[in-house]
Amino acid sequence: MSLSIRNQLSGTVAAVTAGEVMAAVKVHLTNGPEVTAAVTREAVQELGLAPGAPVRALVKSTEVALATGTVDGLSIRNRLPGTVTAVTTGGAMASVKVAVGGGELTAAITKDAVEDLGLTAGAAVTALIKSTELSLATGPA
Repeated sequence: MSLSIRNQLSGTVAAVTAGEVMAAVKVHLTNGPEVTAAVTREAVQELGLAPGAPVRALVKSTEVALATGTVDGLSIRNRLPGTVTAVTTGGAMASVKVAVGGGELTAAITKDAVEDLGLTAGAAVTALIKSTELSLATGPA
């Protein structure tokens, strides 16, 4: 299956905590940190998500926020430290590539945000992703 989602990080399910409707699935990224995805219990069953299962964590570039300072007091669970590798700006928007443990993420943010944060190649950032915006996939890439 081909997907338009460019942000795909490989990993292994570390834990599944099921609720009545949703589940929190912790994924240890290959050569990286752990992230959490909030998915339906039905998805857990259909995908066979259990500790040790290989998965890909998927997130749209528009759902990746970037921070340049310390990140405290947020409900966002997924905070991936990284380094900006490239910035491409257009008239209003920008694409920022970030090397993180486990791979590379692209964040689609405004050109103004790039300028305000002083984002250039080599800048240290933290990529922020809400667990409800992180999807999981199984099977061949």
